[in-house]
Amino acid sequence: MMMEWKWLRFIRMAVMLLVLEGCRWCTTDACLEHERIALLHLKPFFNYQNQLQSWVEVKGSDCCKWERVECNTTTRRLIQLSLNSSKWEDSMGYNTNNRNLNAWYLNTSMFLPFEELKSLYLRGNAISGNLENEGFGKLSSTLSNLEILDLSENYLNDSILLSLSELSSLRYLDLSSNKFEGSGHQRGKLSLTLRLGGNELKGRLDHIQGLNNLTNLKYLDLSDNSIESISNQDGTQLRLTNLEELDLSENLFRNNTISFLEGLSSLKSLDMSWNGLQGSLDTKGLSNLTNLKKLDLSGNQIESFQSFKDGGRKLELTHLEELNLDGNHFNTSVFASLNKLSNLKSLSIRDNGLKGLIDMKGKNISLFNKNIIMFEENIMNNLTNLKKLDLSGNQIESFQSFKDGGRKLELTHLEELNLDYNHFNTSVFASLNKLSNLKSLSIRANGLKGSIDMKDLEAFINLRELDMRYNELKDLVIHQEWCDLRNLEVLDVSENALEGMLPHCFSNLTSLRELDISRNHFQIPLSFAPFANLSNLKALSINENKMVLEPSFYTSIPKFQLEVISLLKCITSQQLSRKVPTFLYYQYDLRYVDLSHNNLSGTVPTWLLENNTKLEDLILKGNSFTGPLSLSSALISNVSSIDLSENKLQGQILTGICSTFPHLRRLFLSKNAFEGIIPLCLSGMKDLSFLDLSNNQLYGKVPEELITKGSLTILRLSNNNLSGNVVPVILSANRVPYLYLDGNNFSGEMTNVDVSTFEFPNSLSEIDLSNNKLHGKLPRWIGNASFLQRLAMSNNGFEGSIPMEFCKLNRLEFLDLSQNNLSSSIPSCFNPPYIEHVHLHGNRLRGPLSLAFYNNSSIVTLDLRGNNLTGSIPKWIYTLSSLSVLLLKDNHFHGKVPIKLCKLHSLSIIDLSQNMFSGPIPSCLGNLSLPMQRKKILEIGFYGPSIEEHETTLNFGMDSYYPDSYLEEVIEFTTKSGLFLYEGNILSYMTGIDLSCNNLTGHIPSELGNLSEIYSLNLSHNKLTGVIPSSFAKLHQIESLDLSYNNLSGETPNQLVELNSLEVFSVAYNNLSGSIPEPKAQFGTFIENSYEGNPFLCGPILHKSCSKTDSPSTISTVSEDKGEDGLIDTYDFCVSFLVSYVVVLLTIFVVLYINPYWRRAWFSLVGKCITTCRYSNVGNFLTYHIFKRCV
Repeated sequence: MMMEWKWLRFIRMAVMLLVLEGCRWCTTDACLEHERIALLHLKPFFNYQNQLQSWVEVKGSDCCKWERVECNTTTRRLIQLSLNSSKWEDSMGYNTNNRNLNAWYLNTSMFLPFEELKSLYLRGNAISGNLENEGFGKLSSTLSNLEILDLSENYLNDSILLSLSELSSLRYLDLSSNKFEGSGHQRGKLSLTLRLGGNELKGRLDHIQGLNNLTNLKYLDLSDNSIESISNQDGTQLRLTNLEELDLSENLFRNNTISFLEGLSSLKSLDMSWNGLQGSLDTKGLSNLTNLKKLDLSGNQIESFQSFKDGGRKLELTHLEELNLDGNHFNTSVFASLNKLSNLKSLSIRDNGLKGLIDMKGKNISLFNKNIIMFEENIMNNLTNLKKLDLSGNQIESFQSFKDGGRKLELTHLEELNLDYNHFNTSVFASLNKLSNLKSLSIRANGLKGSIDMKDLEAFINLRELDMRYNELKDLVIHQEWCDLRNLEVLDVSENALEGMLPHCFSNLTSLRELDISRNHFQIPLSFAPFANLSNLKALSINENKMVLEPSFYTSIPKFQLEVISLLKCITSQQLSRKVPTFLYYQYDLRYVDLSHNNLSGTVPTWLLENNTKLEDLILKGNSFTGPLSLSSALISNVSSIDLSENKLQGQILTGICSTFPHLRRLFLSKNAFEGIIPLCLSGMKDLSFLDLSNNQLYGKVPEELITKGSLTILRLSNNNLSGNVVPVILSANRVPYLYLDGNNFSGEMTNVDVSTFEFPNSLSEIDLSNNKLHGKLPRWIGNASFLQRLAMSNNGFEGSIPMEFCKLNRLEFLDLSQNNLSSSIPSCFNPPYIEHVHLHGNRLRGPLSLAFYNNSSIVTLDLRGNNLTGSIPKWIYTLSSLSVLLLKDNHFHGKVPIKLCKLHSLSIIDLSQNMFSGPIPSCLGNLSLPMQRKKILEIGFYGPSIEEHETTLNFGMDSYYPDSYLEEVIEFTTKSGLFLYEGNILSYMTGIDLSCNNLTGHIPSELGNLSEIYSLNLSHNKLTGVIPSSFAKLHQIESLDLSYNNLSGETPNQLVELNSLEVFSVAYNNLSGSIPEPKAQFGTFIENSYEGNPFLCGPILHKSCSKTDSPSTISTVSEDKGEDGLIDTYDFCVSFLVSYVVVLLTIFVVLYINPYWRRAWFSLVGKCITTCRYSNVGNFLTYHIFKRCV
């Protein structure tokens, strides 16, 4: 019986252990069920673009494995929740206006179940505050472990501070970039770190006493506000005795602020950069900060340090280790005031314009304004612990010590010296040869010219990095000793004019790890023999040098195994083999390869991928590779970017590319001859973010799975033969911000879709549908694309009016609806606050300009050419303060050219031609500055393979960067007797005024001669009278000047021969008389047609001798004669044209009346012409040359 009882007890204990183990297993490997449910309650509030897709409502799902969640590995309780930018799009920008559009109130009770939560990140979610009685104070009793709370980049204000102060466990609180104004009260021991940067704190920082209550505070950030003083009106100052770091940068502090910091006895780091500090700065307040180790005063206007107590200029901070004085107005005397900083290790004084004078032992020594820095031994050389010195961006020419008449800079501990962007010459190296511990020397962009004797660098036995790029060096006089710098690891001599072969002893630089000799004139053997013995070489860039043949007996295998090779635009000679350089056959460790623009032929060298299993980026664009793209079936998992664009590849895009490169992020196959359909397997590549298949011969439909299932950010399918209904593609683009479908055969109406069956793509930021075959009305549902910034739908067959729903596109920056058949007027409500470029030309818009765009300060380009707009230019035109390009050509505007245009100081291109403007030309147009405007270009960023991933400091791959937008701003403007397209940098510099083909009268204002920056001026085909202003001789930049077909009289000013840039000049068909300008300079290139139609002009070009030419008796007679001749010509032309027109019309009418088949065909043709031919080139030609002349 006893034995049975013991066995029973044993079994019971075993069962209990199993139960306990089961419970332990449950708690160890899965999160708590009530925390999982609480997370699911949070999901609807923080799931923008389905970022929380791993948060699934499946019972038993382990929420500890969900995205943005971190749990304690033992208790499985949630300890970190990261919901940054999960309410709205991260890239929308965190300016106040954007966030306020979607502001909402947070219910903090939703976080109560997470009792062990330590870190909560809610940055960038447009939170405006808490629901009533649901503040953060409600968490204080339950979330006793909460230490980190990030509420930055929201819309919070001072009302939340009281509830936040109840969270006594906080050690880090980030409230930066909100709406705090400083009116709240702080109390309690809030945190060790408090960030209030980027708020709206202004003027005097009140409630200093409240901040002083935060006695444990060690880090305080008040940067990027508008604070002017950190003391109360009663004189209360900051007394945070434990504060170690204080950031006051980007405020409005003045010099007296320094004296209010004396109570911060523990301060180790002070940042007062980018404030209003100027002139002489009193050092007394700074010297009291005895524990200060780091001081940043950059970006001010300080000229000197001055202690008003003893009249000296010494900055006494014995513990200071790092001092930043960049971007001030210091002169060379500043070094005398720093020589007591005995512990200083880093000094940066870049961009100060150091030059001129130096105070040596109280004596001023004139250097006759030469930019020379002179150092006595007890000035600069007293900084014995200095390890890093940055003097870049000044105007220094040399160093000078007058003690021994030499030129030595003695800083024996100096390791890093930056002399970039100064005026040093090659003799500078001799003055540095006592810097025996120097490890890094940068002297880029100094204008070093000619030859450089590298013997001066022999003393740098510890030198590891040498940067001499962006100079004008032609030759390196290399000695054997210099080649013995065996510690040199990084050498950059790119962007010079170096030429010839590399020296034989170059192979002695055995420590060399990174070498950039790109953009020189070196001759590099195809075998890469000069580099063969550099066994440590990992990164090599020889872009834009010249590859040459070497002796055929050279067969050495290089000792190096490169990780990065950039060989761009090197193989240009037709005599060289167009094969990939053979040394690459021996490379097995490559990560980054760029062989672009070398005209390499044959098949794609896929062996590079097979040999180098760690290869990440392969760039082969701009070559002549042919044939189909055949790939190995082996898995190559590390490749993230492949660029085969601008080659001659053919055939279909094989599905094997998807299985071979499962982690591919960027694929560029544009500008080849690929055909067939888009492989469906591309939709299964979860890492693919950039796909460019443009400019091929692909056909068929766009797979919807490519949009819905992939992770694409940019999809570019432009200029193919793709077809089908484009609407499902757009409405499925939930996670594709940039979509380019232009130049295809997409057709049909975009309105015949039930949009209710789609989840509208709120992420869509940029879409290009131009140059397709779409027709019907513009879809109203586009107005629901609340994040749309750029929209291009030009050159289609859209008709009807612009939908009112477009007025809801509040983030729109670029709109192009040109070359359609849109009618009606522009909706008066269409005035997006951020719109910059509007193109509506080539439509049938009618009516006067409504209040659209009224008072819009962002619009830069307004293109309304070729419509049926009427009325006058509205008086409110001057409210468009940023307007730079105004194109109203070929409409029916009338009235005077408004004087209000003169108030648009950003105007640089004006085209009011082919309208019915009358009256005089406003003389105030001559006051326009016609500035160069970068805003005329669409802002485009660039990105590419991250070189940091390959552990190199050199600037590789710059020519292989890719734009993040493919929409371009293009302006059509008539100049030099032709229609030109302006885009890119040329557009930013282009300036011009075209007032031709109107009814303008009066004299040409002489003030127009003040337009010294104008490139094109066209006043032709008007009724202008008077003389040509001699002030036009001041138009030094002008390239095209057309004054033809007016009633101008008098002589052509001979001063115009000074216009050396003039390419096209016409004064034809006026009443000018006398001698034409001397045929010299540019006027020697103009022929007779520049002056024709002026019977009283004379000169060799016109085959008329001025001595035999009678002057006209009266101007009016000439005018009448010329007018009579002109009327006869015009009368004959118009009569003959109208008679022919009537005969043709009657003939067509008779034929159509007799034959019903031809009648139907004719009406069908007329219908098509109405929709497609009105704005063809032929139509424009006839409109201009017939209508204008007859009228």
